[in-house]
Amino acid sequence: QVQLVESGGGLVQAGGSLRLSCAASGRTFSYLAMGWFRRAPGKERELVAAISSSGGRTNYGTSVKGRFTISGDNAQNTVTLQLNSLKPEDTAVYYCAACLGLGYECRYWGQGTQVTVSS
Repeated sequence: QVQLVESGGGLVQAGGSLRLSCAASGRTFSYLAMGWFRRAPGKERELVAAISSSGGRTNYGTSVKGRFTISGDNAQNTVTLQLNSLKPEDTAVYYCAACLGLGYECRYWGQGTQVTVSS
């Protein structure tokens, strides 16, 4: 089992920044990648970013490339998502996930954290 707890969501104006963190515990060594996903009201869940356990590979959703940055700290078992140049369309619940691949075959999920961007 892997437990994931997200933090750092909130309300921010367009153009602002937020930092989301995900703390992992349990059998974290069994997963090869960590990912951030989001789901906006009325929309499908989409990949935001994913990072390999080594930190050497990343994968970003098209809509966030160049604005968001994912990073990992294996010593602390945390994954961070830096969100810059936020837009109202980034408003969503953001979920951390433990995955077998870079954004796919994700087996464990956090409870989610709300990000709201006002215009």
